[in-house]
Amino acid sequence: MTAAPAEVRIPVALPAGATEVSATLTVAPDAWSSVALAHGAGAGYRHPFLSGFAEGLRRQGVSTLRFNFPYAEAGRRMPGPAAHAVAAWRAAFMWLREHAGNLPVFAAGKSYGGRMASMAAAEGVISPAGLVYLGYPLHPPGSPDKVRTAHLPDITQPQLFVEGTEDPFIDPHQQLADAVASCRAADIAWIEGGGHSFEVKGRKRPADEVAADLAPLVADWMRSHA
Repeated sequence: MTAAPAEVRIPVALPAGATEVSATLTVAPDAWSSVALAHGAGAGYRHPFLSGFAEGLRRQGVSTLRFNFPYAEAGRRMPGPAAHAVAAWRAAFMWLREHAGNLPVFAAGKSYGGRMASMAAAEGVISPAGLVYLGYPLHPPGSPDKVRTAHLPDITQPQLFVEGTEDPFIDPHQQLADAVASCRAADIAWIEGGGHSFEVKGRKRPADEVAADLAPLVADWMRSHA
């Protein structure tokens, strides 16, 4: 891999034509694994949560490529078509696999970014060593009847759901337990008291610190599947 962190541009083939998205490669010394990392719906690849998580993984010996989806690259806050996000996932994953040498390549994402990774994996567009969801958006808050789980059993790779116990996107918890049970190989890592971004009520902490604290448990899970 490249010897130092770098800003890169990744070509993405969309139905309307080719475009590019921005990305940051964070390289770990003596890396044993790598992760393509996608942002949540209302954020971009430079959000403090993602940068903190990437730094936490770097300290665990994991290199990361965090990247924008096309709508975020264009300066929009609302996600575009899912097919565009899947195309971006394919482009970022292939770029990282090309530059990762012999390191295993995982896929991870915050909320929407993780759900789009799961769709890309279910469609066979990406083939990571495993998938990590940081706050999987099981359904919109208050709408447990609108679950987003039908594709999860189609994923052949191991999956890790990192979830806050107070996250309104997974209430009731039994729905998540049922979804995980339907998967071929999946685990849940509960963050006690955590909300959708793993914030804990009454405990003010910067998003980058919160995310960095998730890195050790994610890295341990990755080691067991690398």
